[in-house]
Amino acid sequence: MVFETKVAILVLEDLATWQKLNVTAFLATGIAAEAPEALGEPYEDASGRRHARLLGQPMLIFAASPEVLRRAWTQANERGLIRAAYVRAMFGTGHDAANRDAFRAEPADAPDLVGLALRGPRKEVDKATKGAVLHP
Repeated sequence: MVFETKVAILVLEDLATWQKLNVTAFLATGIAAEAPEALGEPYEDASGRRHARLLGQPMLIFAASPEVLRRAWTQANERGLIRAAYVRAMFGTGHDAANRDAFRAEPADAPDLVGLALRGPRKEVDKATKGAVLHP
């Protein structure tokens, strides 16, 4: 199946594994929250138990350098893509309100990004993620 939209998550390539996983999980929830129409139907197991809905399209996870993250940030903002961002200072917080404060304290045009998730038209996301490589 070919989707009209694309979801890409870019994660700073030199983070510790636990940090990469944490950032990816947080960013995926941000995309799901901003694009509820992209969620599939609830899952049901063989016993009839209901399980949570998942995003109904693939998410591509990319490893990115700081330069690629900055470029993707600029491109995503210029193109009006749905964005979820994670900055380095958020590793030192313990809850959502503190995360928002940490993000707000960053320079608007050059935050210290460690992760960025994007959703939008395929071609626009491809242009914004140019230079990023699929995470190994």
